[in-house]
Amino acid sequence: MAKTQGAKYRHRLPQLDGRKFLTDGGIETCLIFHEGWNLPMAEAFILLESERGRSALRAYFDRYVPLAVDRGVGFILESPTWRANPDWGAKIGVDRHRLAEVNSASVYLMHEIRARYETERTPLVISGCIGPRGDGYAPGPLMSPGEAEAYHGWQISLFRDCGCDFVSAITMTNINEGIGVARAAQATGMPCVISFTLETDGRLPTGHKL
Repeated sequence: MAKTQGAKYRHRLPQLDGRKFLTDGGIETCLIFHEGWNLPMAEAFILLESERGRSALRAYFDRYVPLAVDRGVGFILESPTWRANPDWGAKIGVDRHRLAEVNSASVYLMHEIRARYETERTPLVISGCIGPRGDGYAPGPLMSPGEAEAYHGWQISLFRDCGCDFVSAITMTNINEGIGVARAAQATGMPCVISFTLETDGRLPTGHKL
């Protein structure tokens, strides 16, 4: 697929104007438990490397985006890259060069979907999805904010260069990693959303209050 010409909404995100937006409902869960894909590390990004996998990703969004179009609301296209960082890639034998290629391919697929569906009533905003360095539900070894900034900055820079409108860091388990992501996004000029994993007591897995 041809590379995109850049971000469309990065400097004015339409969801900040108060209008309603939808997004998808858990791509890794759907692919593994509903469609039977063997993704032991929840590595949905690996599907970008085959036409069958890309077709499955297109079909996934084809179930969601028309709901927004029919109702005249916006939609957030979240790239399937929750596990596409160096540590998780290494666990399944994906080196950094190959990982950069699948991160880019995931964003180009989102651009393809936007070109097919977007209307004036339904803006489609592209988010580069960032997952935690470790497990999304247990903190494990903690990085300093500076270490987290350097670690996640690599992926955020890829998303900037591929034309993402903003980045979303989800299932963050600790404060330092959230700070690092925010600083890396700021340094690359990317709007950023950060979402934390919370336990039933309302605290982060580290025990800190949100």
